[in-house]
Amino acid sequence: MTRFFLCLFLSLASGVVRAQESWQAVLGLMPLVASPAQLSQTNCVGLLLHSFQSNHTVKALIFMPGATDELYLFHRVRANLTNASPSLLDAVNSLTAQTQIRASFRPPLLLLHTDEDPLEPLIDVRNPPTADRLKQARFVPHVCYEDRDWDFVQPVLRWTLKLDVRPWQYRPDSWHFYRHSIAAWGLSGWEALEAIALAGKSRFTVDRKKVTFSVDTRIRARPKLDGIPLPH
Repeated sequence: MTRFFLCLFLSLASGVVRAQESWQAVLGLMPLVASPAQLSQTNCVGLLLHSFQSNHTVKALIFMPGATDELYLFHRVRANLTNASPSLLDAVNSLTAQTQIRASFRPPLLLLHTDEDPLEPLIDVRNPPTADRLKQARFVPHVCYEDRDWDFVQPVLRWTLKLDVRPWQYRPDSWHFYRHSIAAWGLSGWEALEAIALAGKSRFTVDRKKVTFSVDTRIRARPKLDGIPLPH
């Protein structure tokens, strides 16, 4: 009987430790699927997203629009990796130390962003029962979207969440959404909507059996070019 209670205690204690693990500790256990000497626009997004593994702490790794602008618009990302066998944490630390990309954990989402990116999604809930149902719904077990547009993402949301998701495919309403770069495991329906909104610089409104995305025009700070803020 004593042995039983000891095993039970150790099992519960182990569960508490796992629940309290930091995102840094979790990413430190994930090896990169390749070991380049440098991260740049040619390899950074795909390498980090494909290296992200299922865990109990961080459900999604998201490149926000400011981060992808640094990579693909300004071409300013040159982050050296010095470890022979780098982890995903090493890659994130190199980015945050050597570029303008930052990492913020908004549980359960890890956001790679710049100072211009709002870190909280804009959400308007007009029908609370639909919102409650989305929080209980399950998204697809695993997604890895690298530079995917709305026309790719929308059908997945509509099919898995069993509701009307607008704008519909091939409509001009979505032309100003950013392309989505995100890897995720085990998201709820609600978490998936938040992740897609943060990745695509969009906001969403929840109505009865319908979710509508639109452009999020907020900017926390203007991006800088060689230290000088860009004009409006």
